Amino acid sequence: MKTSRLRGDPLVTEASRAVFLSYASQDAEPAQRICEALRAAGIEVWLDQSELRGGDAWDLKIRQQIRDCALFVPIISVNTASRLEGYFRLEWKLAVDRSHLMAAEKPFLLPVVVDATLESNAHAPDRFREVQWTRLVAAQHTPAFVEHVRRLLSGEQSQEPSRNAAATAHSTAALGAGKAVLPWWRSKPALLATIVLVIGALGYAWNRVAPSKRGEEVATAPVPTAQNPSGTAFNPPPHSIAVLPFVNLSGDKDQEYFSDGLTEELLNSLAEIDGLQVAARTSAFSFKGQDNDIGTIARKLNVGAVLEGSVRRSAHTIRITAQLINAVTGFHLWSKSYDRDLGDVLKLQSEIASAVASALKVTLLGDLAAKVELGGTRNPAAFNAYLWGTKEFVSRHELENVSAALAAYTEAIRLDPHYALALASRSIILSYGAAEAATPAAARDGFDKAQADAQRAIALTPELAQAHLALATVFELGTLDFTRASEEYERALALAPGNAEVLRISGLFAAYMGRTDAGLAAARRALVLDPLARDSHSVLGRALYAARRYEESVVALSEGISLDPSVKAFYTYRGFSYYGLKDLDRARTSCENERDYAGNQWCLSVTYDKLGRHADAEAEISKLKASFGDVMAYQYAAFYAQRGDNPQALEWLETALRLRDAGLESLRTDSLMDPIRQEPRFQAVMRALKFP
Repeated sequence: MKTSRLRGDPLVTEASRAVFLSYASQDAEPAQRICEALRAAGIEVWLDQSELRGGDAWDLKIRQQIRDCALFVPIISVNTASRLEGYFRLEWKLAVDRSHLMAAEKPFLLPVVVDATLESNAHAPDRFREVQWTRLVAAQHTPAFVEHVRRLLSGEQSQEPSRNAAATAHSTAALGAGKAVLPWWRSKPALLATIVLVIGALGYAWNRVAPSKRGEEVATAPVPTAQNPSGTAFNPPPHSIAVLPFVNLSGDKDQEYFSDGLTEELLNSLAEIDGLQVAARTSAFSFKGQDNDIGTIARKLNVGAVLEGSVRRSAHTIRITAQLINAVTGFHLWSKSYDRDLGDVLKLQSEIASAVASALKVTLLGDLAAKVELGGTRNPAAFNAYLWGTKEFVSRHELENVSAALAAYTEAIRLDPHYALALASRSIILSYGAAEAATPAAARDGFDKAQADAQRAIALTPELAQAHLALATVFELGTLDFTRASEEYERALALAPGNAEVLRISGLFAAYMGRTDAGLAAARRALVLDPLARDSHSVLGRALYAARRYEESVVALSEGISLDPSVKAFYTYRGFSYYGLKDLDRARTSCENERDYAGNQWCLSVTYDKLGRHADAEAEISKLKASFGDVMAYQYAAFYAQRGDNPQALEWLETALRLRDAGLESLRTDSLMDPIRQEPRFQAVMRALKFP
């Protein structure tokens, strides 16, 4: 054990404001770093580099130093926790004894943890637990800690902050707020969630950049713990990781889109690594702005490692600080800071991804850099416009921001005409707009432009999954060419098998096409990768409904409701699942939530009619016709099919085909259409659609 006496310095009085560092010999290095940080700020520190083994001389000096110092800083670690005997424990006892003579308002004990040791496992005096502990992982000292010590010594801070206050001060500074989302059910329910998911998939599209989370202040933030609240063993999949939103340290809250964008870029860069399971963006970002320790986050996402950090951006440069934490043990596996020109972001993200893979001992197969940089740009202005477009629409899912997102992507393409990611992103935005178009001519124009962008992106970068996803969207929603859509989805899935959005979108499409096993497997895999995303539960529930596994569908959708009860479409789809079970009362109860929602009005029209409440059913369908006209032709066909009015059902089905209603994609598996499935006119529509 190294004692804590300043080499050759005389004993001091309280007026000298000395800090006494107490540490076990195994922690000499972090103790020295802390000492140097404090001394650099002009703070007097007692730290002995010699090896003392006890005796009268040691006892006299240590007792007087602890009696005279202004602050006592015990350094706590796995080393001190594992040693139930040691000279440092006598130092701790002397300090505790002195603290009993002090007023509660006087700061004196300042415990510092230099690794992931938990307070519950630290074997520290109870008196230590009455004050806030500081965490300086790997002794990465920060200005915040030094300033805190300076204030304590100067008397500017008369007492230790309360545990809650300190925890708040040291918690993640990331901002987080609820976001308005696109309606999950539009005029074409089968299209509705699909488009939202496709748009969300652009989160995959903008995944190419760098790491960090709690920023350069991360060293003073509470370290992630390995506690298991449930008491059960935590055994995450090997080589699994979550990337938490990096903290924006640019001094401008409006720059948060940039730090979020870089986080997603890195997240998806890691998803390119074979053998590495990466938690999807929606689940990882759900913790933004929350004061959750990393152990809790890891358990909710079922990952073995967590990457966090910060981003500081200036006019022409970027500083990224990243650290990788073993979520099982709480120990840091790797950390590093990078200072680069903005134009080097692509190269930087591949460098960080490689470093993370190395720390996790994942074998890299092939050229990771080539995968990570695929479809990107080295033009900083184009990259910035691209991230802005994503922030304006993709990450916020706000309907009114479509034009702003479209303009941003267009600017990115103007600045770099070879920017394949921007082309793919604009294509999906255009498909979204076309699906919402007021006239068939406007819809056709929008889909034509979307197809041109997607094909241009593929021509530039044939291996870009996002480009194939964009083209699949055009074929699925625009031309109803389900065979070509299936081919493009399969290509996107082959290129990005670990991306939750690609899995969700392609999985739901496969389920609609009657490929039940493949669709459910993809939906379930997406739920594993993105367990806290409501989209994951929605897609699984709808895929199970398409497979006519109604009980399981009810369970999946109910879990989605428990996750986010504000999503109106959950009640619609759950209502139809109850309807499939012939549990009409529960179907009605589910769909009577949010009565002004079109999806629930459609569900109620079908359910009321089956319950014999024909006038109520007619009232609901009349509301839809008044609001949406022929746009909901497919839904009207389903209503009349269930009513038993086959002529009207077939007439509306043919209208849906003429209008290229995207709801037709579910025609092959939709149980609501069973009453007319054997009709020659129905068979003619099926032949016209050329299902694969």
